[in-house]
Amino acid sequence: MAFQDQTLPLPGIAQSRIGSYRSDHLLVAEMVERGSKVLDVGCGDGDLLQLLESRGIDGRGIELSREGVNRCVAKGLAVVQGDADTDLVNYPDDAFDYVILSQTLQATRQPKVVLENLLRIGRRAIVSFPNFGFWKMRLQLLIGGHMPRTENLPFTWYDTPNIHFCTIKDFVQLCDEIHVKMERAVALDSYTRPLRFNMPWWFWNMFGEQGVFLLSRAAKGR
Repeated sequence: MAFQDQTLPLPGIAQSRIGSYRSDHLLVAEMVERGSKVLDVGCGDGDLLQLLESRGIDGRGIELSREGVNRCVAKGLAVVQGDADTDLVNYPDDAFDYVILSQTLQATRQPKVVLENLLRIGRRAIVSFPNFGFWKMRLQLLIGGHMPRTENLPFTWYDTPNIHFCTIKDFVQLCDEIHVKMERAVALDSYTRPLRFNMPWWFWNMFGEQGVFLLSRAAKGR
């Protein structure tokens, strides 16, 4: 499969402020239509939520750590404490236009169930994650013989919160297994720049450090 790499200017954000946001957050925000109702799962300190709200998006958040919730609330964000693995089942169907899971999938205990819940409570889902198939990961395993560590995955094997590493290829296969439609997919390099070559999926699996996916439910009867 080929991945899209289109990026568009973000209306509502001054050009001078673009550089203050993470590139993957800007990409996620560009995928969300203005005026949408959004749930950010694992919202951390709320930086992405702030970016979304600056674009006129009605944002809510759920965060596991009490410290993260406190920082979000201090910023005036509507965030509650909760666990993606256990608390998403409490949200009704179609409660949001978009549900976002940014750099959190690998830390969930049941990623397949979490993904299914994202697309139950949201009409669309946006998922981003570090790609364990990235060439630097492979090289560290091959040459060093140890669990890889990168800027995106800085933890040692014994203190990491990440329990389900996956590659872009793995995620694509999971989406196919549960009949999820991929409306858009972008692979980001180690400088968080979209890879701009029209290459097959294996190229993105090798050279993309992160994957960002815009998903929706496949048509019934597929």
